[in-house]
Amino acid sequence: MEAYKLYIDGKWVEPLAGAYFDTFSPATGELIAKVAEGTRDDAQVAIEAARRGFERISSMSVWERSRLLASIASVIEKRKEELAHTLTLDQGKPYLTEALSEVEGTITAFLEAAEQMKCLETSVISVEDSSKRVFTIRQPKGVYAIITPWNFPYTVPAEYIAYGLAAGNAIVWAPAPSTSVCAVKLAECLDEAGVPKGVVNLVTGQGAVVGDEIVAHPGTDAIGFTGSTATGNQIAVRGAGKPLLLELGGNGPTIVLEDADLDRAAQSIAMGCFLNAGQVCTATELILVHENVHDELVKRLLKYAKEVVLGDPFDSRTTMGPLNNELVVQKNEQHAQDCLQKGAQILIGGRRAPNMASNLFFEPTVIVGVTEECLYSLEETFGPVAPVMSFSTNEEALELAAKNKWGLVSSVFTANLKDAFYFAEQLKAGVVTINSGSCEAGGSNIPFGGVAGKQSGIGKIGGKYALYEMTDLKAISIDVR
Repeated sequence: MEAYKLYIDGKWVEPLAGAYFDTFSPATGELIAKVAEGTRDDAQVAIEAARRGFERISSMSVWERSRLLASIASVIEKRKEELAHTLTLDQGKPYLTEALSEVEGTITAFLEAAEQMKCLETSVISVEDSSKRVFTIRQPKGVYAIITPWNFPYTVPAEYIAYGLAAGNAIVWAPAPSTSVCAVKLAECLDEAGVPKGVVNLVTGQGAVVGDEIVAHPGTDAIGFTGSTATGNQIAVRGAGKPLLLELGGNGPTIVLEDADLDRAAQSIAMGCFLNAGQVCTATELILVHENVHDELVKRLLKYAKEVVLGDPFDSRTTMGPLNNELVVQKNEQHAQDCLQKGAQILIGGRRAPNMASNLFFEPTVIVGVTEECLYSLEETFGPVAPVMSFSTNEEALELAAKNKWGLVSSVFTANLKDAFYFAEQLKAGVVTINSGSCEAGGSNIPFGGVAGKQSGIGKIGGKYALYEMTDLKAISIDVR
């Protein structure tokens, strides 16, 4: 049985306390590996290494960092099948339809960061004093504490690590325990590509221990986190005073107007509901449908739900794997029972799938009669669910959307250009998609994140916007006379 160590200061090292934890396949329950269980002491050693690593990465030219990122992308490309296999084994998503594409997205993140940093420009500012010239530059913030989730254990870390390195920051990374094997494999790629020692440090373990330490420790300068709103709020308190880049929960509604193309809407919505078994921050988890087209849309959603093939994620016939862990399955069960108690109707699913290799498979679920009081409206479900609520007017749809506390992504389906623009401007969300699903925003280089007044995070990741977040803007004034 493989035992994976910590990666600190360019070396694979034993955890100081000598402890390891077991990791299991969510699809079969089999033991995959033992992973180092880091402590606060390990995290402190990693922070010290990162402080030294910061001097190395920040002194490299932008072109040197760009070449380093391209080298990382090349190593990931070379190991693509191995990484995808580990992803399916560790996280549970289907190998052919989702795991390989996530690895490809990770490659893209490093390549895009390599080019975006070379194109970043600043300004010369006119001032009243004719003897002065003022211009701006962007500089790295320092050592980043990065905490990442289990739903996309390659692409989410890449969103922070690639752009963090491009900007000249050093990283201390605490991944989700349940997909720590994926984190180790990605760290192996960074090491193989020649990342200077101390620049990226991986400390596996429990979030309440290693994650909390790197957030609160004075040796880290800034924080990047993707995960739940509750945890993000705790991080904001523990890391008070540090720059925060938080991508938190999402359940922004998808709105289907009366004139929408229902075939197109149903296809996009189903993809948003069932991709990665619904374990996506941009998943389509609340669907508001005009009452005149409600039944027709639901009929189409039921068709897509019935076509989902649950099973072995390595089997080419499988289209949806298990949920990743017991807690998320329990949450899906709780939300299903809650909606029944509040008068909604489950048309299909709403329970664990029987006769599977593990107890973590959850049936694709379609629910009608959802109300504002249902947990499907109030919380992020993170499962393969399509909760449907009807409305009678556009004003009512916007009122329902305004009450929703999430502000990551909302979607609108309509054939009317005026309605499209009106809803796009009125909906309070970081991203609004028109006639495409909540998981189809358009690319990894667009600004992605929450908005003020909602609970979906602070700051923007994606392309040059991540570089803006992960650098400090400095003004330099020179007296030339």
